[in-house]
Amino acid sequence: MFATLTKYRHVFLVGLQGNLVYRWNFAIRGVFSLFSLAVVFILWGAAYKDLDQIGGFNVNQTLTYFVLLFVLQFLVGAFNEDYQISEEIRNGLINQFLLKPVNYYAYRFSIFVAARTVSGALVILPLLLAMPVIHENLTLTMDFNRFALAVPAVAMAALIQFSIAYCFGMLTFWFLDIQGFIILSFAIETLLGGQMFPLDLMPAAVFKVAQYLPFYYQMYFPAAIITGRIDATLIARGLVLQFFWVLTLYGLAQLLWRRGLRHHTAVGG
Repeated sequence: MFATLTKYRHVFLVGLQGNLVYRWNFAIRGVFSLFSLAVVFILWGAAYKDLDQIGGFNVNQTLTYFVLLFVLQFLVGAFNEDYQISEEIRNGLINQFLLKPVNYYAYRFSIFVAARTVSGALVILPLLLAMPVIHENLTLTMDFNRFALAVPAVAMAALIQFSIAYCFGMLTFWFLDIQGFIILSFAIETLLGGQMFPLDLMPAAVFKVAQYLPFYYQMYFPAAIITGRIDATLIARGLVLQFFWVLTLYGLAQLLWRRGLRHHTAVGG
């Protein structure tokens, strides 16, 4: 067991070094993402112009939600893992994992964690730039219990994000180009993951269905815990469902890997 942990710890460190080479890419991406955040502030500021509350939350609570989403995207979001996995399959680079005692899922997840460690740290830079302007709009609930419950929610959100990207990457075993699948997935995640608007503003029936889908637990759920958009009595239930999706998507990832290898022709690499 310790040998296995040491092996993937080494992969993580190598991934960390590799991502540090592109640290300025992450930093610049974060700075340019501030423009999207500015658009959010403008649009929701206009929506609240003549209203005190929308969906039971005031303008500052809603803007705080989107600032937290901004941080979570760099902390747990899967940026291009699906494309990287797809390239390794198409170029035959995965052949090396067929002959070595290395679990491909664990290998890619170690690199994913390394990349998110770098991007999550560098998101502090654009936040510091924006803080003088937005600090008056931030209204985080200083509830230790909520923050404690948010830790496993964020960790499982990362696993769900990665597993979905991994599964789409696995489709390369059957399809030469997976870009269409990834674009469709991104559109669904944006809508049902609460990145376009808080999901609790959706019609009650649609919101109830969304709570049983994995996209709900990618961004919205951890952000809603911290910002108080979810009642404390429902958090435990949400964590159980989130854990269910972690296991389900992991199982699907392993199934696609095993089935995909049957279609794989080991050339190149």
